[in-house]
Amino acid sequence: MRRLSHFPLLAAVLLAAVPHPAHPLSELETSQIRRFQDYLRICTAHPAPDYAGAAAFLLPYAASLGLRTATLHFSPCKSKPLLLLTWPGTDPSLPSILLNSHLDSVPAEPEHWIHPPYAAHHDPATGRVYARGAQDDKCLPVQYLEAIRGLQAAGFAPARTIHVSLVPDEEIGGEDGHEKFVQSEEFRALNVGFMLDEGQASLTDVYRVFYADRLVWKLIVKATGAPGHGSKLFDGAAVENLMDCIETVAGYRDAQFEKVKSGKYGPGEVVSVNPVYMNAGTPSPTGFVMNMQPSEAEVGFDLRLPPTEDIEQIERRIREEWAPAHKNLTYQLMKKGPVSDVTGRPLLTPANESNPWWSVFEQAIISSGGKLAKPEILSSTTDARFVRQMGVPALGFSPMINTPILLHDHNEFLEDKVFLRGIEVYQHLIRALSSFKG
Repeated sequence: MRRLSHFPLLAAVLLAAVPHPAHPLSELETSQIRRFQDYLRICTAHPAPDYAGAAAFLLPYAASLGLRTATLHFSPCKSKPLLLLTWPGTDPSLPSILLNSHLDSVPAEPEHWIHPPYAAHHDPATGRVYARGAQDDKCLPVQYLEAIRGLQAAGFAPARTIHVSLVPDEEIGGEDGHEKFVQSEEFRALNVGFMLDEGQASLTDVYRVFYADRLVWKLIVKATGAPGHGSKLFDGAAVENLMDCIETVAGYRDAQFEKVKSGKYGPGEVVSVNPVYMNAGTPSPTGFVMNMQPSEAEVGFDLRLPPTEDIEQIERRIREEWAPAHKNLTYQLMKKGPVSDVTGRPLLTPANESNPWWSVFEQAIISSGGKLAKPEILSSTTDARFVRQMGVPALGFSPMINTPILLHDHNEFLEDKVFLRGIEVYQHLIRALSSFKG
């Protein structure tokens, strides 16, 4: 995922302090912003997320709306609660709707922020609420619950049961969160028919939606060769063999990157392969021995693949081109999670008329007055991948338009008007999805 800093001029324009349009907040809107701030002030950043504090805030909040609440644990230490909130439907025979959000966030570096990252400062001049998690993704639970509040006030009763799952550890892989949740009897009992999870902000006035996440692979290539004096030229040195691998991978990476630069492919529609570490050399007390070529060297790559990619072809490329044995190269390939769902299909949710849930989702966005961009494959990963593995359709969506993408970045913020507009959008989505009888 490319960060905004790669586009300095665009970043400067988007991050400039733009005066906030004169729009006095109503009493309800003020209370909704305040609840958002209260949640943001609970520091759930790793390595020591305050999950207990988040639960103490969210459970009474949901109970005040008449929702059923449950706390599940899938970690032996019992310090990682998974909160399940339920609005029962009038027809329990219909598969339910699941709205997901993760409780945790990544750390912040306060010295790089213009406001303390856990103060949830609301700038009255711009309307921005600055906090770690403002976009990723503490806005979602408050928007879900406030949308439910609005629907209840309008007298709406869902046909399908609505569940809200608030899960731990998404930012560190989700092993003790959503991954174990979807494998549990508790999840099966929910009879989930469709899930909404987090998405990303849009720089324009068009909402983004994600129908798949890329697969996560880790590749380690090791090279061996005869050691030699640092001045000696000879064939088959370990570092030389490793450089052949790196150059071959770099050529493939450039070709994939060109597809994105051309505008014909999105960042999630290509294979990304990036070196993340190199290890070579003979250590010495002051660093490395400079007159000796080592006999071993290795490099690690972060490899991300669209679920539409030909997996066998990539594996063959690694074996025959990137790490061929005849160059004294060996490799270790670690695949994080399956490459297909329980039925053997690719890990994606069709974003077309073949999927009736897509049509309901699309029409709900239109009825809310919004516009949808071309559906995308997310460059990184979310908890939605675990649900898709079970064969359940899931879309990634966060109603943030005209907003710079600042997840995991300094000075993460969300404007109050964008946050409040998101509540309206979720009212349309929850109404439409929970009323769908197909």
